[in-house]
Amino acid sequence: MQAEQVAPHSYFVQGETALGSASNQNFISNAGFVVTDSSVVVIDALGSPPLAERLLQEIRRITDKPVSHVLVTHYHADHVYGLQAFKRAGATVVAQRRSLEYLNSDTARQRLEASRQTLFPWVDEATRLVPADVWLDGDTDLKVGGFEFQLRAVGPAHTPEDMVVHVPRELVLFAGDTVFRGRIPFVGQADSRRWIASLDGLLRFDIRVMVPGHGPPSRQPAEDIRLTHDYLLYLRQTMGDAARNLEPFEDAYRKADWSRFEGLPLFGAANRMNAYNTYLQMEQERD
Repeated sequence: MQAEQVAPHSYFVQGETALGSASNQNFISNAGFVVTDSSVVVIDALGSPPLAERLLQEIRRITDKPVSHVLVTHYHADHVYGLQAFKRAGATVVAQRRSLEYLNSDTARQRLEASRQTLFPWVDEATRLVPADVWLDGDTDLKVGGFEFQLRAVGPAHTPEDMVVHVPRELVLFAGDTVFRGRIPFVGQADSRRWIASLDGLLRFDIRVMVPGHGPPSRQPAEDIRLTHDYLLYLRQTMGDAARNLEPFEDAYRKADWSRFEGLPLFGAANRMNAYNTYLQMEQERD
């Protein structure tokens, strides 16, 4: 792990393009941080407590200022299992209130139990889900050490609670998992229709650099948003046609032309599940 500078006071670390495993300590997502005049503001906490400790070491290599806040873009495991390390360091955790839907769900509990097995020893019996100290209801502007952080609720999209973080002084946008670069997005139970709309909304920000939730930073946001946008649109078109025509999923999946996307990392691991979940969503929209 090595922090990369993307603006005068802004940095990020880039996770591997892989599924989470014990061998990579669940380091499969990005996290960012901004060194303000008084403290450090972190965006997302990575996928295990040891990873978060390594991120803290990277921050201390750059500055001795304390971490005052962690801004959570959404409550997926690879972005939040490191929160307890930042809490021990004295940080205030900030997230959208809609995160409570997942945080209090059986899905979150079962995912953590499974992760304690598959990601051991990096995620173990001491790893816990950490709620926010500050729950937001929509858009908020946070001012820390001479910097303004525009916290914008853009969900439901990838998750119901999606939040992006715009730092106007740096012309940087931390986009969370609304944007995937260089790999197939994870769709899960996403609202793909609203996700597409939220991607269009990201282009309204005045930025020079966009840091996605996965993949390298972008200095051409309009171009680099296109992969996520077009993939979601293609899923909706192919699976939507099948749902409207009452065509079985297996037939629709087999007939679809995946050639534009099948060469991307994690296509084999994620595409079929993404298509099936989109098929189910399109059935609901049809009804």
